[in-house]
Amino acid sequence: MAEPLLLLAGAAFAALAGFAWLALAMDVHWAQVHGLRARATPARLRVAGGAALALSFGLCLGADHPSMAVLVWLMLLAGSAVAVAMTLSTRPRWLRWLWPASSRR
Repeated sequence: MAEPLLLLAGAAFAALAGFAWLALAMDVHWAQVHGLRARATPARLRVAGGAALALSFGLCLGADHPSMAVLVWLMLLAGSAVAVAMTLSTRPRWLRWLWPASSRR
């Protein structure tokens, strides 16, 4: 019983991180989170975001049979997208730990 719950918790975290990285790939959101610090490469953030979403899907598949895994994954995507949007609109600095900026200007 504990293993599927751990897989789903990992899937939820991966989906949240994936959407946060995809958001940080945009200049506006990067400035919200990190200010004027050195900009990360948007391509690297997009690849990391896509890989995290794929990992989330794989973890959902490992936790349950495919038809239920797809449903759970879609719900995780919806919840994670809303959570990242709400975080960006209220407390954008909370996303700073997901991709630290270098201190160079």
